[in-house]
Amino acid sequence: MGEFGGLLILLAIGLVGTIILLRLIPVNLWLSAIFSGVRVSLFSLVGMRLRRVPPRLILESMITASKAGLSEVTLEGLETHYLAGGNVPSVIKALISADKANIELTFQQAAAIDLAGRDVFEAVQISVNPQVISTPAVAAVAQDGIQLIAKARVTVRANISQLVGGSGEDTILARVGEGIVTSVGSAVSHKDVLENPDRISKIVLEKGLDVGTAFEILSIDIADIDIGENIGAKLQIDQANADLKVAEAKAEERRAMAVAVEQEMRAKAQSARARVIEAEAEVPKSIAYALRNGNIGIMDHYRMQNIKSDTDMRDAIANPNMPVNSKKNRNQDEDNDPNTKN
Repeated sequence: MGEFGGLLILLAIGLVGTIILLRLIPVNLWLSAIFSGVRVSLFSLVGMRLRRVPPRLILESMITASKAGLSEVTLEGLETHYLAGGNVPSVIKALISADKANIELTFQQAAAIDLAGRDVFEAVQISVNPQVISTPAVAAVAQDGIQLIAKARVTVRANISQLVGGSGEDTILARVGEGIVTSVGSAVSHKDVLENPDRISKIVLEKGLDVGTAFEILSIDIADIDIGENIGAKLQIDQANADLKVAEAKAEERRAMAVAVEQEMRAKAQSARARVIEAEAEVPKSIAYALRNGNIGIMDHYRMQNIKSDTDMRDAIANPNMPVNSKKNRNQDEDNDPNTKN
Protein backbone atom coordinates (compact mmCIF):
# COMPACT_ATOMS: atom_id res chain seq x y z
CA MET A 1 0.00 0.00 0.00
CA GLY A 2 2.87 2.33 0.80
CA GLU A 3 4.56 1.73 -2.53
CA PHE A 4 1.27 2.27 -4.39
CA GLY A 5 0.65 5.55 -2.57
CA GLY A 6 4.17 6.76 -3.38
CA LEU A 7 3.61 5.92 -7.03
CA LEU A 8 0.41 7.92 -7.09
CA ILE A 9 2.21 10.89 -5.59
CA LEU A 10 4.93 10.66 -8.22
CA LEU A 11 2.33 10.44 -10.96
CA ALA A 12 0.54 13.50 -9.55
CA ILE A 13 3.77 15.45 -9.35
CA GLY A 14 4.66 14.41 -12.90
CA LEU A 15 1.22 15.45 -14.15
CA VAL A 16 1.45 18.83 -12.46
CA GLY A 17 4.96 19.33 -13.81
CA THR A 18 3.79 18.40 -17.33
CA ILE A 19 0.92 20.88 -17.10
CA ILE A 20 3.27 23.62 -15.91
CA LEU A 21 5.75 22.77 -18.67
CA LEU A 22 3.05 22.84 -21.32
CA ARG A 23 1.86 26.11 -19.85
CA LEU A 24 5.31 27.66 -20.13
CA ILE A 25 6.14 26.03 -23.47
CA PRO A 26 3.46 26.40 -26.20
CA VAL A 27 4.31 23.18 -27.99
CA ASN A 28 1.64 23.62 -30.65
CA LEU A 29 2.92 27.07 -31.52
CA TRP A 30 6.49 25.78 -31.51
CA LEU A 31 5.55 23.01 -33.92
CA SER A 32 3.76 25.48 -36.20
CA ALA A 33 6.85 27.66 -36.28
CA ILE A 34 9.09 24.70 -37.07
CA PHE A 35 6.92 23.58 -39.96
CA SER A 36 6.72 27.17 -41.23
CA GLY A 37 10.48 27.42 -41.47
CA VAL A 38 10.96 29.65 -38.40
CA ARG A 39 13.72 28.32 -36.20
CA VAL A 40 13.00 28.96 -32.53
CA SER A 41 14.04 27.04 -29.44
CA LEU A 42 11.83 26.03 -26.57
CA PHE A 43 14.01 28.02 -24.20
CA SER A 44 13.29 31.16 -26.24
CA LEU A 45 9.59 30.59 -25.84
CA VAL A 46 10.03 30.06 -22.09
CA GLY A 47 12.05 33.30 -21.95
CA MET A 48 9.22 35.14 -23.73
CA ARG A 49 6.78 33.87 -21.13
CA LEU A 50 9.03 34.99 -18.31
CA ARG A 51 9.48 38.44 -19.94
CA ARG A 52 5.68 38.72 -20.33
CA VAL A 53 5.89 38.80 -24.10
CA PRO A 54 3.06 36.92 -25.83
CA PRO A 55 4.80 34.15 -27.84
CA ARG A 56 1.80 33.70 -30.15
CA LEU A 57 1.90 37.35 -31.26
CA ILE A 58 5.65 37.27 -31.91
CA LEU A 59 5.69 33.85 -33.63
CA GLU A 60 2.67 34.58 -35.83
CA SER A 61 4.22 37.90 -36.91
CA MET A 62 7.53 36.11 -37.55
CA ILE A 63 5.81 33.40 -39.59
CA THR A 64 3.98 36.04 -41.67
CA ALA A 65 7.24 37.91 -42.31
CA SER A 66 9.03 34.68 -43.22
CA LYS A 67 6.34 33.68 -45.67
CA ALA A 68 6.47 37.19 -47.21
CA GLY A 69 10.24 36.91 -47.71
CA LEU A 70 11.25 39.59 -45.18
CA SER A 71 14.66 38.25 -44.25
CA GLU A 72 15.72 41.18 -42.07
CA VAL A 73 12.97 40.58 -39.50
CA THR A 74 14.17 38.63 -36.46
CA LEU A 75 12.55 37.32 -33.31
CA GLU A 76 14.77 39.52 -31.16
CA GLY A 77 13.78 42.62 -33.15
CA LEU A 78 10.07 41.85 -32.87
CA GLU A 79 10.36 41.16 -29.16
CA THR A 80 12.33 44.36 -28.59
CA HIS A 81 9.79 46.40 -30.53
CA TYR A 82 6.95 44.90 -28.48
CA LEU A 83 8.71 45.66 -25.20
CA ALA A 84 9.25 49.25 -26.39
CA GLY A 85 5.48 49.65 -26.78
CA GLY A 86 5.23 49.19 -30.53
CA ASN A 87 2.53 47.62 -32.65
CA VAL A 88 4.21 44.51 -34.07
CA PRO A 89 1.41 43.39 -36.48
CA SER A 90 1.13 46.90 -37.96
CA VAL A 91 4.88 47.02 -38.62
CA ILE A 92 4.80 43.59 -40.34
CA LYS A 93 1.84 44.59 -42.52
CA ALA A 94 3.59 47.85 -43.45
CA LEU A 95 6.78 46.01 -44.41
CA ILE A 96 4.87 43.54 -46.57
CA SER A 97 2.90 46.32 -48.31
CA ALA A 98 6.07 48.32 -48.94
CA ASP A 99 7.87 45.26 -50.30
CA LYS A 100 5.03 44.45 -52.69
CA ALA A 101 4.85 48.09 -53.87
CA ASN A 102 8.66 48.32 -54.35
CA ILE A 103 8.91 51.00 -51.67
CA GLU A 104 12.17 51.08 -49.76
CA LEU A 105 11.33 50.57 -46.10
CA THR A 106 13.51 48.80 -43.57
CA PHE A 107 12.42 47.22 -40.31
CA GLN A 108 14.29 49.86 -38.34
CA GLN A 109 12.49 52.68 -40.20
CA ALA A 110 9.10 51.03 -39.75
CA ALA A 111 9.73 50.46 -36.04
CA ALA A 112 10.88 54.08 -35.57
CA ILE A 113 7.80 55.42 -37.39
CA ASP A 114 5.53 53.23 -35.29
CA LEU A 115 7.18 54.29 -32.02
CA ALA A 116 6.91 57.94 -33.11
CA GLY A 117 3.13 57.63 -32.90
CA ARG A 118 2.31 57.42 -36.59
CA ASP A 119 0.39 54.63 -38.24
CA VAL A 120 3.13 53.13 -40.39
CA PHE A 121 0.74 50.88 -42.29
CA GLU A 122 -1.50 53.83 -43.17
CA ALA A 123 1.59 55.80 -44.24
CA VAL A 124 2.56 53.05 -46.64
CA GLN A 125 -0.98 52.97 -48.00
CA ILE A 126 -0.89 56.74 -48.59
CA SER A 127 2.46 56.32 -50.31
CA VAL A 128 0.94 53.72 -52.63
CA ASN A 129 -2.44 55.44 -53.04
CA PRO A 130 -2.05 59.26 -52.80
CA GLN A 131 -4.46 61.08 -50.50
CA VAL A 132 -6.53 64.16 -51.36
CA ILE A 133 -6.70 66.89 -48.71
CA SER A 134 -9.32 69.63 -49.03
CA THR A 135 -8.33 73.05 -47.73
CA PRO A 136 -10.81 75.30 -45.95
CA ALA A 137 -12.03 78.47 -47.66
CA VAL A 138 -9.10 80.87 -48.04
CA ALA A 139 -9.92 84.59 -48.47
CA ALA A 140 -7.44 86.76 -50.39
CA VAL A 141 -7.59 90.25 -51.90
CA ALA A 142 -6.30 91.17 -55.35
CA GLN A 143 -4.61 94.50 -56.05
CA ASP A 144 -7.88 96.01 -57.36
CA GLY A 145 -9.43 95.54 -53.90
CA ILE A 146 -11.79 92.65 -54.75
CA GLN A 147 -11.83 89.75 -52.32
CA LEU A 148 -11.67 86.19 -53.65
CA ILE A 149 -12.56 83.09 -51.62
CA ALA A 150 -10.81 79.99 -52.93
CA LYS A 151 -10.91 76.31 -52.02
CA ALA A 152 -8.20 73.90 -53.13
CA ARG A 153 -7.64 70.16 -53.16
CA VAL A 154 -4.10 69.01 -52.45
CA THR A 155 -3.01 65.57 -53.60
CA VAL A 156 -0.23 64.28 -51.35
CA ARG A 157 1.83 61.13 -51.04
CA ALA A 158 3.53 59.99 -47.87
CA ASN A 159 7.25 60.63 -47.69
CA ILE A 160 8.57 57.60 -45.81
CA SER A 161 11.93 59.17 -45.07
CA GLN A 162 10.31 62.23 -43.44
CA LEU A 163 7.65 60.49 -41.38
CA VAL A 164 9.86 60.74 -38.30
CA GLY A 165 10.29 64.42 -37.46
CA GLY A 166 8.28 65.71 -40.42
CA SER A 167 5.24 67.95 -39.98
CA GLY A 168 1.73 66.73 -40.79
CA GLU A 169 -1.33 67.76 -42.75
CA ASP A 170 -1.91 70.97 -40.78
CA THR A 171 1.39 72.39 -42.03
CA ILE A 172 0.52 71.47 -45.62
CA LEU A 173 -2.86 73.21 -45.35
CA ALA A 174 -1.32 76.29 -43.76
CA ARG A 175 1.37 76.60 -46.42
CA VAL A 176 -1.09 76.08 -49.26
CA GLY A 177 -3.36 78.75 -47.77
CA GLU A 178 -0.41 81.13 -47.55
CA GLY A 179 0.50 80.41 -51.16
CA ILE A 180 -3.07 81.12 -52.31
CA VAL A 181 -3.10 84.46 -50.48
CA THR A 182 0.27 85.41 -51.99
CA SER A 183 -0.67 84.46 -55.55
CA VAL A 184 -4.04 86.24 -55.43
CA GLY A 185 -2.49 89.29 -53.78
CA SER A 186 0.10 89.57 -56.57
CA ALA A 187 -2.62 89.64 -59.27
CA VAL A 188 -3.37 93.11 -60.65
CA SER A 189 -7.04 92.32 -61.14
CA HIS A 190 -9.32 89.67 -59.72
CA LYS A 191 -10.46 88.95 -63.27
CA ASP A 192 -7.00 87.60 -64.09
CA VAL A 193 -7.35 85.04 -61.30
CA LEU A 194 -10.85 84.05 -62.38
CA GLU A 195 -9.70 83.61 -65.97
CA ASN A 196 -6.62 81.55 -65.05
CA PRO A 197 -7.14 79.68 -61.75
CA ASP A 198 -4.32 77.32 -62.66
CA ARG A 199 -1.96 80.24 -62.13
CA ILE A 200 -2.48 79.82 -58.40
CA SER A 201 -1.56 76.14 -58.59
CA LYS A 202 1.62 76.84 -60.53
CA ILE A 203 2.79 79.58 -58.16
CA VAL A 204 2.05 77.49 -55.07
CA LEU A 205 3.77 74.38 -56.45
CA GLU A 206 6.89 76.38 -57.32
CA LYS A 207 7.32 77.38 -53.66
CA GLY A 208 8.19 73.83 -52.53
CA LEU A 209 5.66 73.76 -49.72
CA ASP A 210 6.33 70.10 -48.87
CA VAL A 211 9.85 70.74 -47.58
CA GLY A 212 10.24 69.39 -44.05
CA THR A 213 6.87 67.65 -44.07
CA ALA A 214 5.90 64.00 -44.02
CA PHE A 215 4.21 64.33 -47.41
CA GLU A 216 5.10 65.01 -51.01
CA ILE A 217 2.70 67.33 -52.84
CA LEU A 218 1.77 65.89 -56.21
CA SER A 219 -0.74 68.51 -57.35
CA ILE A 220 -2.79 71.46 -56.15
CA ASP A 221 -6.15 71.91 -57.84
CA ILE A 222 -8.39 74.93 -57.31
CA ALA A 223 -11.85 73.46 -56.69
CA ASP A 224 -13.85 76.68 -56.34
CA ILE A 225 -13.39 80.47 -56.42
CA ASP A 226 -16.07 82.88 -55.22
CA ILE A 227 -16.08 86.69 -55.28
CA GLY A 228 -16.35 88.25 -51.84
CA GLU A 229 -16.55 91.86 -50.72
CA ASN A 230 -15.06 94.94 -52.35
CA ILE A 231 -12.43 95.45 -49.69
CA GLY A 232 -10.77 98.32 -51.59
CA ALA A 233 -13.96 100.37 -51.73
CA LYS A 234 -14.70 99.60 -48.10
CA LEU A 235 -11.24 100.75 -47.07
CA GLN A 236 -11.63 103.94 -49.11
CA ILE A 237 -14.98 104.65 -47.44
CA ASP A 238 -13.46 104.09 -44.02
CA GLN A 239 -10.52 106.33 -44.94
CA ALA A 240 -12.87 109.04 -46.21
CA ASN A 241 -14.89 108.88 -42.97
CA ALA A 242 -11.70 109.11 -40.96
CA ASP A 243 -10.50 112.11 -43.02
CA LEU A 244 -13.92 113.76 -42.56
CA LYS A 245 -13.74 113.34 -38.80
CA VAL A 246 -10.22 114.78 -38.79
CA ALA A 247 -11.35 117.77 -40.88
CA GLU A 248 -14.35 118.33 -38.60
CA ALA A 249 -12.11 118.21 -35.56
CA LYS A 250 -9.71 120.72 -37.11
CA ALA A 251 -12.61 123.01 -38.14
CA GLU A 252 -14.03 122.83 -34.64
CA GLU A 253 -10.60 123.68 -33.29
CA ARG A 254 -10.32 126.70 -35.60
CA ARG A 255 -13.85 127.81 -34.67
CA ALA A 256 -13.06 127.55 -30.99
CA MET A 257 -9.89 129.58 -31.51
CA ALA A 258 -11.84 132.21 -33.49
CA VAL A 259 -14.44 132.44 -30.74
CA ALA A 260 -11.70 132.83 -28.16
CA VAL A 261 -10.01 135.56 -30.21
CA GLU A 262 -13.38 137.32 -30.70
CA GLN A 263 -14.12 137.21 -26.99
CA GLU A 264 -10.65 138.52 -26.27
CA MET A 265 -11.13 141.38 -28.72
CA ARG A 266 -14.52 142.18 -27.21
CA ALA A 267 -12.99 142.24 -23.79
CA LYS A 268 -10.27 144.60 -25.02
CA ALA A 269 -12.89 146.80 -26.74
CA GLN A 270 -14.99 146.95 -23.59
CA SER A 271 -11.92 147.82 -21.59
CA ALA A 272 -11.06 150.57 -24.10
CA ARG A 273 -14.62 151.92 -23.99
CA ALA A 274 -14.49 151.89 -20.22
CA ARG A 275 -11.30 153.90 -20.28
CA VAL A 276 -12.83 156.33 -22.82
CA ILE A 277 -15.94 156.79 -20.66
CA GLU A 278 -13.74 157.27 -17.64
CA ALA A 279 -11.71 159.84 -19.52
CA GLU A 280 -14.86 161.59 -20.79
CA ALA A 281 -16.14 161.75 -17.24
CA GLU A 282 -13.06 163.77 -16.30
CA VAL A 283 -13.72 166.38 -19.03
CA PRO A 284 -16.61 168.17 -17.26
CA LYS A 285 -14.61 168.31 -14.09
CA SER A 286 -11.69 169.83 -15.92
CA ILE A 287 -13.95 172.42 -17.63
CA ALA A 288 -15.58 173.33 -14.31
CA TYR A 289 -12.18 173.68 -12.72
CA ALA A 290 -10.98 175.85 -15.58
CA LEU A 291 -14.10 178.09 -15.31
CA ARG A 292 -13.66 178.56 -11.58
CA ASN A 293 -10.06 179.52 -11.97
CA GLY A 294 -10.77 181.79 -14.90
CA ASN A 295 -8.63 179.86 -17.34
CA ILE A 296 -11.48 179.81 -19.90
CA GLY A 297 -14.52 181.95 -20.43
CA ILE A 298 -18.16 181.11 -20.89
CA MET A 299 -17.89 181.71 -24.63
CA ASP A 300 -15.09 179.21 -24.87
CA HIS A 301 -17.34 176.69 -23.12
CA TYR A 302 -20.17 177.34 -25.62
CA ARG A 303 -17.82 176.90 -28.55
CA MET A 304 -16.71 173.56 -27.13
CA GLN A 305 -20.34 172.47 -26.77
CA ASN A 306 -21.04 173.44 -30.39
CA ILE A 307 -18.02 171.47 -31.60
CA LYS A 308 -19.18 168.49 -29.54
CA SER A 309 -22.70 168.69 -31.00
CA ASP A 310 -21.29 168.82 -34.51
CA THR A 311 -19.16 165.78 -33.76
CA ASP A 312 -22.18 163.84 -32.43
CA MET A 313 -24.18 164.77 -35.51
CA ARG A 314 -21.41 163.59 -37.84
CA ASP A 315 -21.18 160.31 -35.88
CA ALA A 316 -24.94 159.82 -36.18
CA ILE A 317 -24.80 160.44 -39.93
CA ALA A 318 -21.83 158.10 -40.38
CA ASN A 319 -23.39 155.39 -38.20
CA PRO A 320 -27.20 155.37 -38.42
CA ASN A 321 -27.46 152.35 -36.10
CA MET A 322 -25.89 154.28 -33.25
CA PRO A 323 -28.52 155.16 -30.57
CA VAL A 324 -29.19 158.86 -30.56
CA ASN A 325 -30.26 159.00 -26.95
CA SER A 326 -26.85 157.89 -25.77
CA LYS A 327 -25.33 161.26 -26.70
CA LYS A 328 -28.29 163.19 -25.35
CA ASN A 329 -28.21 161.34 -22.08
CA ARG A 330 -24.52 162.01 -21.77
CA ASN A 331 -25.09 165.76 -22.46
CA GLN A 332 -27.89 165.83 -19.88
CA ASP A 333 -25.59 164.23 -17.33
CA GLU A 334 -23.05 166.93 -18.02
CA ASP A 335 -25.71 169.66 -17.63
CA ASN A 336 -26.88 168.19 -14.33
CA ASP A 337 -23.33 168.06 -13.02
CA PRO A 338 -23.02 170.73 -10.35
CA ASN A 339 -19.41 171.31 -11.21
CA THR A 340 -20.38 172.12 -14.79
CA LYS A 341 -23.01 174.59 -13.66
CA ASN A 342 -20.49 176.40 -11.59
